[in-house]
Amino acid sequence: MFFIFLGIVAIVIGSALAKVNPSFANIGKTVRIAGLAILVLGFASSCFVQIEPGEVGVKTLFGKIQSGILTEGLNFVNPLVDVKRFDVRTQNYTMSAVQDEGPVKGDDAIRVLAADGLEVIIDLSVLYHVVPDKAPEMLRNTGGRELITDKIIRPLARTRIRDNAVFYDAIALYSTKRQEFQQKITQTIEKDFADRGIVLENILIRNITLPESVKLAIESKINAEQESQKMKFVLDKERQE
Repeated sequence: MFFIFLGIVAIVIGSALAKVNPSFANIGKTVRIAGLAILVLGFASSCFVQIEPGEVGVKTLFGKIQSGILTEGLNFVNPLVDVKRFDVRTQNYTMSAVQDEGPVKGDDAIRVLAADGLEVIIDLSVLYHVVPDKAPEMLRNTGGRELITDKIIRPLARTRIRDNAVFYDAIALYSTKRQEFQQKITQTIEKDFADRGIVLENILIRNITLPESVKLAIESKINAEQESQKMKFVLDKERQE
């Protein structure tokens, strides 16, 4: 579009020079020819759009989204259309308590209340990708690929995790029910994403942190069990002797 605009400006300037002063007629003619060449070059370059591997293009004309998508490679388009690119490769969105580990600076872990009223901190990664054919609808509903995480991925994932965590005790989430919990949130989030043109590839629970008091109680129980096993071993040895 820049070359088209520049060519039009050059043609107008060349015509103006010839009218203002006849002695500038040759200069004006040269400027008009140069402007025409730039205009043709601008139209030619605007007719072809290159889409990189792993991307699709969505066409908009005067603010209206056009049907169909542009696939990777060189595409012939209307020189007046604007092309918005969408990345359809696997994306990773991490919510973590570790500084700078996810896109949000600082502590971004998910804090949930378990069935027993204890607060559990969950670090999570969401693997997903946009359905290529749904890119035009995605642009219409979210406003662009940069807003997908803020408007869909982050709020849906955090809400569904909190909704499901209330059915489990804190220690169960940490140990025996962790896999079941991961499967359940995967199923619910997968459906929510599919309704919005996104494929959920995987939910990765990276870490579950229990309250300090619970961790101390678990450690105390483990130590007691170890001492019991040790004493049992000593007694069995004594009996054998």
